Amino acid sequence: MDRLIQIKGTGTPDQFAKRIGVSRRMLFEYLLLMKEMGAEIAYCRVRRSYYYTKEGGFVFRFVTRSNSS
Repeated sequence: MDRLIQIKGTGTPDQFAKRIGVSRRMLFEYLLLMKEMGAEIAYCRVRRSYYYTKEGGFVFRFVTRSNSS
């Protein structure tokens, strides 16, 4: 999702949902979650794509914990 939004290549909400393999309703839930996490996301009717209104992106990573036993 993040990459498609960054490159303004999401398509319409229906296309975007299909591209990422979720329902339209779930797409809107994910977009809401991203907005709650600080992303400023808008939709351009001319380009038919979501985009970030401020440059940025999400960084996710897996961190292992050392076993202290």
